[in-house]
Amino acid sequence: MRIQHLTLMLAMVSASGAASAETVKIYAAASLTNAIADISALYQKQHAEAEIVPVFGASSALAKQVEAGASSDIFFSADQDWMNYLVQKRKVQASQVTPLLFNELVLISPLSAKISFTAIPQFNFAQSFQGHLCTGQMESVPVGKYAKQSLIKMNWLNSLRGRIVGTDDVRSALAFVERGECQVGIVYKTDALISKKVKIIGAFPANSHGPIVYPLALTGQGQNNADAVKFIKFVKTSPQARQVFQKYGFKLKV
Repeated sequence: MRIQHLTLMLAMVSASGAASAETVKIYAAASLTNAIADISALYQKQHAEAEIVPVFGASSALAKQVEAGASSDIFFSADQDWMNYLVQKRKVQASQVTPLLFNELVLISPLSAKISFTAIPQFNFAQSFQGHLCTGQMESVPVGKYAKQSLIKMNWLNSLRGRIVGTDDVRSALAFVERGECQVGIVYKTDALISKKVKIIGAFPANSHGPIVYPLALTGQGQNNADAVKFIKFVKTSPQARQVFQKYGFKLKV
């Protein structure tokens, strides 16, 4: 009986040790899919006990999920507005927010398309291509918000009425162009670079839209998760993570 009791106690201790590592849920913008997947894999190689669970989507949709009480430890947004939204909703503390990455806004087309593009207001953009333009939903999805700002700045938005397709996130916009369902798309440079089915035909001037900044923060739940604290430090400061971000074309805040 004593041996059985000791075996049970050892099993319980072993089980509690195995369960000591907490799952880390990171809610990240769709444009971060490849980078965060690679960084999570690197981290888990160094910390075998860690379980990183990325959830990708439009920053707008993810922020709404966090606000609604979804289990999340880290929020990595593609714009400052949605991070500010969670700060206002008291799901993230302002002191936790770190602007980490920058991106660029580009115009893409299928590889076979022959479309000219010049990023000046005098250029007749609406007549330069047939069919539709894809980007994120302009009222909520960050890439769509940046696209709208640029189209207004260039005085092109009104001439494109009825031809703009708003998608759920930037990767969906990319996929529409890859399939040829949209002749052009406005996406981030990093998304264009991962595709072998599209080409960049131009870039929008940085001063035609707000800064494309990616802020990162622990949520209220994440602040109480020791593994989330370790992982976010790895994402923010490790040379390995920086190399991954640079590999995919992100610019890092110095």
